[in-house]
Order: sequence, then C-alpha cells, then structure tokens
Amino acid sequence: MPAISPARRAAFRILLAVERGQDHADDLLRADEVNKLAPADRHLATALVLGVLRWQIFLDQLTRSLLKRPNARLDPEVLIALRLGIFQLRFLDRIPAHAAIDESVELTKKSGHRFAAGMVNAVLRNATGAAHGSFLGESHTESAIQAHPAWLVERWTSVYGAEAMHAICRHGQRQPRLSLRMERPAVQEELRAAGIELAPGELLIAARTVVSGDVTATLAFREGRVRLQDEGSQLIGELAAGIVRDLVQDQEKILDACAAPGGKTLILAERNPQAQIVACESSPRRFADLSKRLAAHADRVECRLADAAELETDAAFDLALVDVPCSGTGTLGRNPEIRHRLRLEDLPRLAERQRAILRAALHTVRPGGRVVYSTCSLEPEENEQVVAAVLAEDQNIRQVSLAPSLDALQRNGILSPEGADRMRQCLTHEGALRLLPGTLPTDGFFVALTERTA
Repeated sequence: MPAISPARRAAFRILLAVERGQDHADDLLRADEVNKLAPADRHLATALVLGVLRWQIFLDQLTRSLLKRPNARLDPEVLIALRLGIFQLRFLDRIPAHAAIDESVELTKKSGHRFAAGMVNAVLRNATGAAHGSFLGESHTESAIQAHPAWLVERWTSVYGAEAMHAICRHGQRQPRLSLRMERPAVQEELRAAGIELAPGELLIAARTVVSGDVTATLAFREGRVRLQDEGSQLIGELAAGIVRDLVQDQEKILDACAAPGGKTLILAERNPQAQIVACESSPRRFADLSKRLAAHADRVECRLADAAELETDAAFDLALVDVPCSGTGTLGRNPEIRHRLRLEDLPRLAERQRAILRAALHTVRPGGRVVYSTCSLEPEENEQVVAAVLAEDQNIRQVSLAPSLDALQRNGILSPEGADRMRQCLTHEGALRLLPGTLPTDGFFVALTERTA
C-alpha cells in the first residue's frame, strides 16, 4: 500500500478540522504539526489546505457531477479525500496523477472508510480528463466567480458593480502577495544574505514585497525584526499614527481598542516614540500572544485584557484605533475558509458589536480627540452603515475626511506619490477610505475617521 506523505496527512487533518468547525486553517497551519515538517512538506501542506479551501465550491460541484448518485451523502473524511485529490489533479502541475490518486485513496482507507476507497479511486481517475491548471489565470473569471458563494457575488455586484466584483473574485483565488514590515532598513540586507529576494511595495515607501524565499525561516523573522503585514493593514497603522501626531506634538495618549495581533500597535509605537499606548484584547489566548509581541515596548505600551465594547476609562485619549472584529470578506484570498462559514444572517450580529465598540471608543477620547474605525470587510453593514448609525446617536461626533491625512503621509515620505494618488481615488463621498481587493495590491479594507467635538 502506498505511504501517505507527511504534507498530505497534515493537510487532510487540517481540512477535516476546518470542515467540522473545530478550528481555523490559519491557526492550524501555524501549529507544531506543520512547523515540524520539512520545508518542502510544509509548503505543500499549506498550498493544499489553502488551495482546497479557495476552490472548494468548484471541487464539490465537479465531484457531484462524477458520482453515479450525485445527491449521495458523503462522510466528511471521504469528501476531504476527494477534494484533495481533485485539487491536485486540476491545479498542481508538478504533482504526478498517481500520487494524488493513490494517496487520496489511502487517506480514505486510513480514516475508517475502506468501503468508499473504490468510489474515490473511480471519481479521481475520471477527474483527470481536463488539463492541469485549466481553471487558473486571469482569463478564467467565470471559474473564480463560481468559487465564491452566490449570495456574496450578488451583493458585490449590486454594491460595487460587475467589474469590481470580477476583480474581487479573481483576487480571492490567488495566492496573496507577501508584504513585509522591517524594524530597520538594515534588516533588508540581512534578508538578502539569507536568500530572500524583495521588491518595493506599491503604496508605502517602507513596505517590501517578497519575490522569492521563505521569510519565516529567517532569524530576523523569528526575532520579530521583520513581520508579514499586508500593505493595507500597514496603511491603517500609518494613518492612525499620523493623525495623532498632527493632533498632539508630545506625549500622545493612544488607545488601540482591538489590538491583537499587534502589527498596527507596533506602527503606532514606531511612529510616535513619545506616546503612551494602551492595547486592549478580549481573547485570553490572543492577549497572551499580544503581550509577548509587545514586551519590548512595555515601558510605554500597556496591554490590557479587556472587551473593547465595555471599556471603562476617562475621556483622556487623543486618539483611539478600533480595528474591529468583522466578517473578513476583504481577506478571502488569505483566509479562504471565511466564504464557507459566513452567512448573511451573521452581518447584523457583527454590525451590532461593531457599533458598540465604536460607541465605547468615542467615549474614551477627549473633546477634539479622534477615532479611526477600520475593518477588513467589504460589506456596507459593517462599514459606512456602522459609522452613520453611531453618528446619528450623538450630535457631538462628526466624520472627518481622510484626504488631508493621505496628503500628510505623502509629504512625510511614508506614502509614495503613486500610492497617494491611488488612495485618493478610493475615498468615498464622506471621506472614508475603501480599498477593494483586486483593484489594489492589498486585501480589502474600510477606514473612517470620526472626531468628538465636545
């Protein structure tokens, strides 16, 4: 009997856990089981997990078309083995067909479903008919659309138009670009010496994009001197840091209300070396990780285990950053499982909590203080509708355009001239910033600026 490779064994277990709702793929891919694999196996396991999740809707449709009884109920283990096999056959050109088929059959047997092994073998052999990679590439927009839930596609078409919807769906099927934030410019030379090839970012002057090499295997990454952070995420941190710097010239008081994993907090600390920062997180596990990550800045960054919707503090902060928990529909390329978990009825519940967090944050800032509200969602219920609802409740709050903040980032050499021009085109009528994936080299984000006037 063929042996099952460590990569396929790990991918199978992760996909099964995700299917059962036991954990998230991102967390499982960073767990010890994957970290202990040889680099080649680790990369293959990651490619298999994320690829299957990105194309799961298509893979299931193809599977059903190849079954003698298309409506037959399949056990989760059998379904995962089929998805893994078909994904390799259709999308991974360097995987021999016999390896994809034989190991999927063996995974079926080892998971306690020996009786289904013959069916899995037959379906996968029938699935080898199309050319490898036939659904990849810029021209296959229709396949990318079909890999997303129909209700999301309909919403994006209605809100943003067909062209933007096409770009969003294509972006959701690509491997996201890896953007870096470095502690010091000298780290770049260290990475190059380690075989990491970098290119300039497209928006932020300090950002770098990984062209080749495994950054996570470097000493600089393990020691926190370089971190992976999307350019859009970095931009939010830069906007918040610049806004508070314009308000107060010394000893700024900043609240990061939903701080984990801490990337934006680090930008706030880097750009405002005199600031006193309070970083809050409600999850004990994420709080522990946040505290560890920010330990080097403990003299001026206080970590608090606290719910951002229930903050009890005097109106003493100059600025609050509220990067709220959200649906994450702007990150489907990076977090493909979201499309399978999210339901339309989840949006009102998320929006209710987002309104509570923004409302609480606005009470933590002094008169004249500002709150940066951000999400990685594309859904209006979580974005402009949240801001509008909170503004309608309090006449002492107003929305402020982000246009002057973009101008300041360009003047200060943080945002490239080309990046600033592209950002200005993303401003809404109210002066909020909406970054749509596919139209920009970032995940999808929404950012709005509000001010307490009294």
